[in-house]
Amino acid sequence: MKRRDFIQRALCATASSALFTSFAGKLSLAHAAATSGHQLLGNDYRALVCVYLYGGNDAFNMLVPRSTAEYNQYAAARGGLALPSASLLSLNPSSAPIGGASFGLNPAMPLLRGLFNQTQSPLAIAANVGPLLYPISKAEYEAESVPVPKQLYSHSDQSVTWLQTRADALDRRGWGGRLADMFHTSNTNQQLSMNISIDGENVFQAGDEVVPYFVGEDGAEGIGAVQPWNPERRAAFIALRDAAHGHALQRQYASVMRRSMNNEVMINDALDGESALSTTFPDTRLGRQLRMIARLINVRSPLQMQRQIFYVGLGGFDTHDNQLADQAEQLGELDAALAAFHAATVEMSLANAVTTFTASEFGRTTSVNGDGTDHGWGSHHLIMGGAVNGRRIYGIPPNLTVEGPDDAGWGQIIPTTSVDQYAATIARWYGVPAADMTTVFPNLGRFSTPDLGFMATT
Repeated sequence: MKRRDFIQRALCATASSALFTSFAGKLSLAHAAATSGHQLLGNDYRALVCVYLYGGNDAFNMLVPRSTAEYNQYAAARGGLALPSASLLSLNPSSAPIGGASFGLNPAMPLLRGLFNQTQSPLAIAANVGPLLYPISKAEYEAESVPVPKQLYSHSDQSVTWLQTRADALDRRGWGGRLADMFHTSNTNQQLSMNISIDGENVFQAGDEVVPYFVGEDGAEGIGAVQPWNPERRAAFIALRDAAHGHALQRQYASVMRRSMNNEVMINDALDGESALSTTFPDTRLGRQLRMIARLINVRSPLQMQRQIFYVGLGGFDTHDNQLADQAEQLGELDAALAAFHAATVEMSLANAVTTFTASEFGRTTSVNGDGTDHGWGSHHLIMGGAVNGRRIYGIPPNLTVEGPDDAGWGQIIPTTSVDQYAATIARWYGVPAADMTTVFPNLGRFSTPDLGFMATT
């Protein structure tokens, strides 16, 4: 069989495969992203960075009460997993959180503790956030009088719910994707997606029009078989790609291939010409991902980008056993990588233009199962950036008493703040007008405080 015939048949086979069913939808979305338009909603540069903690971070051992009564509640629930009070890194908030308790960070997080305690702090904490359909009390939960998201405590289901925020929706479109649908025409460059993932496919960045572009830790990743070091094969592939194809799927496939190859050249050329940052990043999985994001932000001008949304991930948080050691390692990696990334935004004079935040499918139980914890519900999260109203703990920290007012059972803590509120607070800073907020977060009106206040108003 001739090589040309082989490639043509391969394209046709891909187009007719089951895998291509979902890909074909993405092809049409990619085309829509390049041809449709929205109102320009701002021309200053702003970027969001979602740091997803895979597995369900045990935030109740990340942010721990230090005041006597609250620490005793925590220690009674946690037993052998309770961190010693003396080991906690004390936080000095500018105003006491609701309830008046004092808190400390896990001892593996000294750099973020330092950022939080700065007078002009770029770090805030949102307390006890989780997916909700409506505000709910323990009595309502037990009586089943208020609906809750389906499949609570399931990794796969709650990952989707967290990243789309619409806990009663069936689609897999995330709130980062909905923001991109709204803002993508703010970018002069309409070839490159404003949503870039360093951690592969994700629900957060999937929109109705915009689909994310994937970049590796070292730059844009091309099609391995047709790289420039094999010019004969690359030339043959390009000739076939640019030929006149009779089948609509072949034409669309060729169009996306052309776009992908052009994006690869565009990004890598921009990175090759960048003025290198002096900030040193840790040589860890998350450190390398955030370093690439910093580099992409650093070349925003040659790429002609005014609005961007990035996604990275750190795994290992499903701590059913060996939690104290494993979580300390993961939080240490998070601590060093986030601190370095903030330093890079300061170096670029863009700290006020970049907001980084954590997400995770759920918190974990306050109860223990040996030397680990199980799947929970509510959790604490970090928000970092120069536009953050830092040195504060926002929302309502939960009561950790065993079978207490916030315990749904087995130590699964009922959220006191919805993901809708958390995400909408970030989205307002990003530029979403109040009139359009329910387009992005349709359930937001069910909650009395749509803006938690941890982002600057301009």
